Amino acid sequence: MDVTLLGTGAPQGLPRPGCPCAACATAVGDEARAATALLVDGALMIDLTPGPAFAAARAGQSLTGVRQVLLSHPHDGPVMEVPAGLPQPGRVADGRELALLDGHRVRAVAVDIPGTGYEISGAAGERLLYLPPGAAPAGPANGNGRTAGGGTGPYDLVLLDVQARPDALAKLRASGAVDAATDVVAVHLDHDVPPGPELHRRLAAAGARAVPDGSTLVVGEFHAVPDLPRRTLVLGGARSGKSVEAERRLAAFPDVVYVATGGTRDGDQDWAQRVSLHRERRPGSWRTVETCDLVPLLEAGRPGTDAGERGADDGGPDTEAEGPGAGRPDGTSPLLIDCLALWLTHVMDEVGAWDDATWEAGGRRALRERTDALVAAVRQTRRTVVAVSNEVGSGVVPATAAGRRFRDELGRLNAAFGAECEQLLLVVAGQALALRG
Repeated sequence: MDVTLLGTGAPQGLPRPGCPCAACATAVGDEARAATALLVDGALMIDLTPGPAFAAARAGQSLTGVRQVLLSHPHDGPVMEVPAGLPQPGRVADGRELALLDGHRVRAVAVDIPGTGYEISGAAGERLLYLPPGAAPAGPANGNGRTAGGGTGPYDLVLLDVQARPDALAKLRASGAVDAATDVVAVHLDHDVPPGPELHRRLAAAGARAVPDGSTLVVGEFHAVPDLPRRTLVLGGARSGKSVEAERRLAAFPDVVYVATGGTRDGDQDWAQRVSLHRERRPGSWRTVETCDLVPLLEAGRPGTDAGERGADDGGPDTEAEGPGAGRPDGTSPLLIDCLALWLTHVMDEVGAWDDATWEAGGRRALRERTDALVAAVRQTRRTVVAVSNEVGSGVVPATAAGRRFRDELGRLNAAFGAECEQLLLVVAGQALALRG
């Protein structure tokens, strides 16, 4: 089953007409995108794009064999005309199935916004899922869409709005509808993300890719999916966007465990407001663990370990948690640790590192043991880990001995932790610079 993408952009296209933003100004060449539309084996067309006949011709295709045109969403972009010779567009009711004469079967998939998703099966059992812009599957995505042969399992190809709805991809992964071999292609691309390298970097972090308009994909054909790092360290200064970057890297994955090392601070309203903003930004399906005991979390899932995760709200084991990924065994969920600087502050408090006499009498050695244990756990972990830490070595030299000690120890910790990570990022002014990976 061949799928030609006549367009891969948002309904208004990219660049948007008359928009002066930087993303639209740089959307040229392969990064310029018409409204998303699919041509399946030259016989089935999903959604319309401006000038579909010319778009098909540029892709080396023809619309003369199209027998069915289906729409997935109420169109709010430029006016579309149906070329002469094409059947009038229609829509399949949610849950209903349409059998085409050429052997394709189309099943309408309910989504959580006005519109319809489509699961398309080929004669050989290949399956693709297409979702309209800004949509996720409605209800639990159980991955039990039927193939032509009645089988079940992950889709071969999924086309969806990854940038606007990474949670839709997380939902599909949680249900098993998307696995490591599924080719995930981002469509409905808009001007919210700068086109070019930054777009492709963000998509790769989600395990997805983008292709130019006119590309033809063979459903079921092997395509190398982005190689996702197991361990990532995200560094940055205050308000640099490092936490947003870390959260973005796991937004398309289910059942993430957010490890908050800062805890609560009674009477500190500014801290409470910062914690509240972080919580509001995180997906509702994520679980939160407030702890500085990181080693057991990193060791969970390794043979011979029995380290559980305890939620921040109820203090109990969360292996019975509801929502996407519920029922996954402890130790398999991705970890987002925010942040190592607060973890180090806690450990330095415990070993008495702020007092010079205690530091020299054994505090230094005790801190080394704790940091060495953390680094060793990162090295051996089987979990996906994204950790956040402050980069404090480039600013003003602290005025106190304790401040200089913290700066030096955090620099050492960042270097040791980062040495065990496949990917190392430095975030400056909201922009992530890859130092490794």
